[in-house]
Amino acid sequence: MSQLYQLKTFESDKGNLTVFENIIPGTIQRVFYIYGAGQHPRAGHRHHQAWHALICLNGRCRVYSHNGIEETTYWLDSPRDCLVLEPEDWHIMDEFSDDAILLVVSNRLYDKDDYIYEPYPNSRALAHSA
Repeated sequence: MSQLYQLKTFESDKGNLTVFENIIPGTIQRVFYIYGAGQHPRAGHRHHQAWHALICLNGRCRVYSHNGIEETTYWLDSPRDCLVLEPEDWHIMDEFSDDAILLVVSNRLYDKDDYIYEPYPNSRALAHSA
């Protein structure tokens, strides 16, 4: 089930330092970021094995998550917030602000066979993906 974490942040007059550690299981294998997406939805899938941690480094975006039982919508608008998506979390990211930069950290390398594109039945995601 998806979970929102507050990352440990150290503030000083020299700036802020936010730490990402011990958030997802295993070793970080892949890092990518999304920007310039506008209102266009991204993702629309879940995984067999991959865990993902999402951090909006700048701006804001909305993330819809459904694990087959619970549906939740999150707004990521602080680089201190980290949304962890477990493999069963079918998700869509959208409503990106013009200045949004969404960082995604994964414990798996890209593998097209790890993706499941079919939303759970009776999910609000069906409206998002139409």
